[in-house]
Amino acid sequence: MAKLFYDKDVNVESMLNSKVCVVGYGSQGHAHAQNLRDSGVNVCVALYEGSKSKEKAEKDGFEVFNVADGVKNSDVVVMLLPDEKQKAVYDKDVEPNLREGQTLVFAHGFNIHFGQIVPPDFVDVVMVAPKGPGHLVRSVFESGSGVPAVFAVHNNHSKNAEKFVLEYAKGIGATRAGVLETTFKEETETDLFGEQAVLCGGVNALMKAGFETLVAAGYQKEVAYFECLHEMKLVIDLLYAGGFEGMRYSISDTAEYGDYVSGARVIDDHVKASMRAVLDDIQNGKFAREWIAENENGRVNFNRFREEAKDSEVTQVGKELRSMMSFLNKK
Repeated sequence: MAKLFYDKDVNVESMLNSKVCVVGYGSQGHAHAQNLRDSGVNVCVALYEGSKSKEKAEKDGFEVFNVADGVKNSDVVVMLLPDEKQKAVYDKDVEPNLREGQTLVFAHGFNIHFGQIVPPDFVDVVMVAPKGPGHLVRSVFESGSGVPAVFAVHNNHSKNAEKFVLEYAKGIGATRAGVLETTFKEETETDLFGEQAVLCGGVNALMKAGFETLVAAGYQKEVAYFECLHEMKLVIDLLYAGGFEGMRYSISDTAEYGDYVSGARVIDDHVKASMRAVLDDIQNGKFAREWIAENENGRVNFNRFREEAKDSEVTQVGKELRSMMSFLNKK
């Protein structure tokens, strides 16, 4: 069984004596910056010129620097820009201003693992990757708990990086739930695979295919939406709280029997082979090269995919139904 580290295993003395600069103030950036500050850490925010987040960061009470000055005036630089924006900002404003003894922190291993960012040997390079989106990292922290995370050390110039990365994890609240050691390679490849084959790509495609199957068979679109999309949250909440066994305990025996006899008919060996092909493309760098090229070429395919998804029947039906759900509109 892998070892998990918790609050009791870590103190934050190094963090409390460090000046931390969070580069980026989006989903993860705002959460890390605010959680660290609430943990007693001296935090500033650094943004590239023209960033839309400047007003929000200042409103939240942070001193905001340009990236170059933020790096110069800090001991710890936390790279929390979107993957596709990190390299340009790093090359222009971060690397030229790094000095020996600083620490670079990442929340995803993409740019390090695929060689888009190659830090100098004279800095520590670590990662703390929360297993949840930034708004949860913040809201769960505020409620007194934490989102679990994985951590890794890529370069340990100071010989103190392994201690520091755990302190950082505690600073954002992750050790309240538990943190697990990994590598930049493992985190990157498993994260991309999980997103593409299961959490986003796989689940979205499965729900859409279920909706389309029912509609093609003559059932009402609204009923198909409820059965194949809306109820997914109810099942996911059960899985989140109790795993497969907890979910199966709570559903009907009819549903449980259907789970056993039909799940493997849908997710069969052909699907597993397709998943393996997705993983191969991640491991050999094909997906990374395609995504980097997509951003360099104006995101033509990405934007087309996004528009097609917005115009799909299942999206339009869902939008109409959700507009009638008062409990959602209150949010």
